[in-house]
Amino acid sequence: MPDIAHQRLYHQRIAHRTFDSPAAVVEWLGAVQAQEYPASLWAIGLRLPNATDEVIEQAIADRTIVRTWPMRGTIHFVPARDAKWMLQYFTPKVISRVQSMYRRAGLDEATFARARDLTERALEGGKSLTRPALYQVLQAGGVATGSMRGGFITGRLASDGLICFGPRQGKQPTIVLLDEWVPDSRMLDRDAAVAELARRYFTSHGPATLHDFGWWSGATIAETKAALGTLKSTLIEATIDGKTYWMSSETPAPPQPSPTVYLLPAFDEYLVSYKDRSASVDLQNPVVGLPENHLGWIIVIDGQVVGLWKRTIKKDAVVIESTLTRTLTSAERAAFEAAAQHYGSFLRLPVVFA
Repeated sequence: MPDIAHQRLYHQRIAHRTFDSPAAVVEWLGAVQAQEYPASLWAIGLRLPNATDEVIEQAIADRTIVRTWPMRGTIHFVPARDAKWMLQYFTPKVISRVQSMYRRAGLDEATFARARDLTERALEGGKSLTRPALYQVLQAGGVATGSMRGGFITGRLASDGLICFGPRQGKQPTIVLLDEWVPDSRMLDRDAAVAELARRYFTSHGPATLHDFGWWSGATIAETKAALGTLKSTLIEATIDGKTYWMSSETPAPPQPSPTVYLLPAFDEYLVSYKDRSASVDLQNPVVGLPENHLGWIIVIDGQVVGLWKRTIKKDAVVIESTLTRTLTSAERAAFEAAAQHYGSFLRLPVVFA
């Protein structure tokens, strides 16, 4: 059986690119963390053959994927038609958990209700506003947005299912009303919602544990166990190094010939979606072991994080530089350069190595 890291590369479609659209990738993964916008575009693009950033942007404009706050109080891309049930069932815990932060910011339910009314009136009829423009509307209506209040307010209104991000206006994302932007959302009951998200997660992210899914989704262990009870025909259970994992019943391909090199974006699902990341990263390593590093722009060779990469986008090229935990072999260096060219093609820019 291939090791955990190689199976995750395969199941997450990093090493096995079988989809032909951003919507298919996002639905397969269930959700793609997306608070860093350029990183989230590449997170989807690297899982597609020959994709460009324009292809992902077009999927947003076409309303097949939506960027909103469904889980962990963090922005994700989710399938457009699934946004409402994800928000309904997986945001209440987040809202409950941040009540003390709301209080410190001077935000109460009356303030959120006022902000909701102002926002709805400003956006209804298919309108869109950038976040700064929406803040001006709130300020004019008597709702202060300084000192992080604006971020809390927009996050809460999105968690409540009122708003989501629309297409960009220049470099600024716009905010739209979710019901107008995605009028054909489907709804599921609570048990079906947890089961559906668990199916997608364990199929696309496996091998993964109950605790991994709980961290990623916010579902309780009891909810996850109940969901897995309904998914036995589509998932398999395996014990690896004494731990119980769940994964797709699809037989994974054997590892690709070494070396395989991938340049992953910040907060990629390959690492951020697991509570235990030790299968792919040496957590004691001073370069890549710290979360602020291994959740950054990482270099993965044969499933293991071996360094960090930085890209500087210029008008006529993308400059790529790396910080490595070890010296690469000549074969690894060639594979690294090929992976960098893949990213350059995604941006439609030539690559320059620093």
